[in-house]
Amino acid sequence: MEEEIQWIQEVLSGNKDAYAHIINKYKNQLYATILRMTKNPQDAQDLVQEAFIKVYHQLGKYDGKGSFSSWIYRVAINHCMDEFRKKRYKMMQVEINEEKVVNPNNPEVIFLKNEKNRQLERLIATLPEEERIIILLRYVNELSYIEISELVELPLSNVRNKLHRAKKKMRDTVKCGGGYFHELSNG
Repeated sequence: MEEEIQWIQEVLSGNKDAYAHIINKYKNQLYATILRMTKNPQDAQDLVQEAFIKVYHQLGKYDGKGSFSSWIYRVAINHCMDEFRKKRYKMMQVEINEEKVVNPNNPEVIFLKNEKNRQLERLIATLPEEERIIILLRYVNELSYIEISELVELPLSNVRNKLHRAKKKMRDTVKCGGGYFHELSNG
């Protein structure tokens, strides 16, 4: 965190090269998140670049109260949400980390994993936009409720409620007892 504060101060003092450190630290995480939201590599790359431009211009607004990573995610996700609203993107797919299996290269395991992901992607695509984002942030990016609350600028109780409702909708749709979808009920 101290290193990030130093980079921010250098950028704000006119050292534009210091911004490269911030980009290098967060570019892969932001790209992965946005790619999962758009499922289009070119769109994700464009949105990440635009988000970093926006972050650069808003860097002076970072107040240091919360974590810088939460702040940068919030700026990037808000930018993406604005673009989604403009272009009516549909967040269609998501990949959720599977538990390690005995032989992950077994064709049957690969097929089942892919099928599970497709089912989950379809389920998530049916959720309202705000619930989709909260599900993605919680289970793909593994953010805490507090971090999600900061990112989407909603009270913690609203984040918990929306996450609960989204999981319930998904469970009710699947009517699956235990296994992969059981993880959603325990998160």
